Amino acid sequence: MVSLRRYTQSDAPEWDKFVEGSKNGTFLFMRGYMDYHQDRFRDHSLMFYNEKGRLIALLPANEKDGVLCSHQGLTYGGLVLGKEAVTESIVEAMRVLRDYLREVGIERMIYKPAPWIYDIVPADEPLYALHVVFADYRLTEREPSSTIVLSEQLKWKESRKGGLRKAEAAGIEVAFGEDYPEFWKMLAENLETRHHVKPVHSIDEILLLKGRFPKNIMLAEARKDGKLVGGIVVYVSQQVVHTQYIASNDEGKQCGAVDAIMDYLLKSFPDHRYFDFGKSNEADSADLNAKLLFQKEGYGARTLCYDTYEINI
Repeated sequence: MVSLRRYTQSDAPEWDKFVEGSKNGTFLFMRGYMDYHQDRFRDHSLMFYNEKGRLIALLPANEKDGVLCSHQGLTYGGLVLGKEAVTESIVEAMRVLRDYLREVGIERMIYKPAPWIYDIVPADEPLYALHVVFADYRLTEREPSSTIVLSEQLKWKESRKGGLRKAEAAGIEVAFGEDYPEFWKMLAENLETRHHVKPVHSIDEILLLKGRFPKNIMLAEARKDGKLVGGIVVYVSQQVVHTQYIASNDEGKQCGAVDAIMDYLLKSFPDHRYFDFGKSNEADSADLNAKLLFQKEGYGARTLCYDTYEINI
C-alpha cells in the first residue's frame, strides 16, 4: 500500500538523501537548488512511501492557478525514483497521486519527465504508470535537445573545425575558472542584443548556487592575452554534462573561442556518458531554431527529446 504526503521544509534532509541515492535524480532536485527561488513558486512537492514507511519516490512540483506542475523552476522533473522502485509500486503511486489531486481539488497536471540520459538505470516506470492510470492525457510539447555520447563522438563539421583552428592560431587558452561576474556581463549583453531577454539566473543567484554546488556548476573560460573572450557554464550531474550558458564577445566570435571551449570540455569529463546542449526551439516547440541546431550538430550532437504531458485528473 503506497501513501503520500506533501513536502515541508523539515523534510529537506530526508528528501536530499533520497535524491542522492536515486536512479534518476540530479542535483537540480536537491532542496538547496529547488528552493533558491522559492519566493516565485508555490511549492507542492510530494513524497511517496510504501507499506513499511520507506520512501520510494519524490515528485518535485509547484502549484499554479489550480494546476500541479512538474516544478516550473527546473528544466525537467517527474517522479524521482529509488533504485529498488518497480513497476507495480509506481503504478500504485500514480493512482494514489490521482486520488490525492482529486481530493485537494486539482483537476490538471503538467508533467515533465527527465530525459532518459539522466537515468542511472532504466526509470520509465512513471511513463507506463501515467498511461495505465490516467485516461485523459496528451503529449503537449516535444522539444529537441542536442546530445553527444562521449564514448562515441562523431566528427565535427568543417565549420567547427575551422573555428578551432582560428582559436589555436589566435593563442586562445581555455581552463576552468571563477570569473562569473565578467562572464555574466558578456552573457547579459549577448542575450539582450540577440533576443531581448536576460539570463534565467542573476549573477547573485548563480554565485549562490555555485557556492552550494561547487562540483556541479562549473565555468570554462576562454582567454586571449589574459582577457576573457568567451565562456560556457556547465551543469555536471552523475553522468551528464549540460551546457547551461554559452557566450563570447566580438573578439571571441572572430577567433573561435566557443569552439576552443567545446574542444576542451569534450575532453574534460572522461567518466561521464553524455554531453547535452539543451533545447533548440523557441517558445513553441515546433518553431525550430535551425541556426542554433546547426551549430550544435556541428560538434557531433544529435537529437534527444524533452517531453511535456498534460493530464486531466
